[in-house]
Amino acid sequence: MNEIGFVVNPIAGMGGRVGLKGTDGKLEEARRRGATPRAPDRASDALETLYRLDPSPTVYTAAGSMGESAAVAAGFDPTVVFEPESAAEGESETTAEDTRGAVRAFLERGVDLVVFVGGDGTAADVAAVLEEADGETPMLGVPAGVKIYSSVFAVTPADAGRVAAEFDRVESREVNDIDEAAYREGTVRSELRAVVPVPVAPEIQSSKQLASGSVDSLADGYARDVDAGRTYVFGPGSTVGRIEDAFEIDGSPLGVDVWRDGEVLVRDGSESEILAALSDPVTIVVSPIGGQGFLFGRGNHQLSPAVIRRSDALDIVASTEKLDDIGAFHVDTDDERLNEELRGWIKVRTGRYTTRLVKVV
Repeated sequence: MNEIGFVVNPIAGMGGRVGLKGTDGKLEEARRRGATPRAPDRASDALETLYRLDPSPTVYTAAGSMGESAAVAAGFDPTVVFEPESAAEGESETTAEDTRGAVRAFLERGVDLVVFVGGDGTAADVAAVLEEADGETPMLGVPAGVKIYSSVFAVTPADAGRVAAEFDRVESREVNDIDEAAYREGTVRSELRAVVPVPVAPEIQSSKQLASGSVDSLADGYARDVDAGRTYVFGPGSTVGRIEDAFEIDGSPLGVDVWRDGEVLVRDGSESEILAALSDPVTIVVSPIGGQGFLFGRGNHQLSPAVIRRSDALDIVASTEKLDDIGAFHVDTDDERLNEELRGWIKVRTGRYTTRLVKVV
């Protein structure tokens, strides 16, 4: 690979830890809740890995926070080929059209790969431009958004850098996006937006599976083992939702809830609200996301490193059918030391009495 185009959606993922499940149309509210950008750091992680493995590629990028800053910090001497129109007009934020404009500029230079930093919405913007052109230029996502349902993303930012440096072939992968407004109300409406070429590597995640099997016995068994006085932090998803049903909790299907001794302390909480409600001892209850196998870092950013470290127990729950489709778990918490602590074999509750060991890689 000789030339790459690199573009960052600077606000991607800002709504996650503050409980907004996305940033589309919610940026000002995210900021009021104390959200801070996470995409720039993840962009740097990806490019630093790429530079360490292969500093030779020519990097074409957009000005400032849309890629230039991260590329320079990683050691590259990037060529800026796009200036965000929103910046020229005095706006403080970039737009989807800015992303598309940057990708068009990359294609005019004949890049071998487009690497983007964002979530599914950014992926859809990039894919739309690629399909308008020849549809042959591959794309690779650095995960930074709240919604990561597409199979064009590397597992972690560092993995993206590694894949960009080492891949030797591509295959067709799906770009999916969901309706954020419906998502905030607890409904997942997924739409296939494109099928695009993506580098082939074990570090590329699978598509999100939207269906799940029955977990009634699992939920009933878990509810019987509840400890009085323990604080439970319930992650999103239908499996954990069935456990909340067994506790007679009116939970948030796609948010994070805090419960102790029959009382819901927080419903659909942000990171700060969750931390404020915690009282020792603390158990986090999560289920891996569909066929992707993520425990943390996809759709549950409220379960931040601070929240995870505040707990003394982690309960993983999943049906055997879901585990059969996964193979291994992944974590992407924005804290590599914590990621490493979480890796290894972990026990997963699969039924009323049954468990299985699954490796976090």
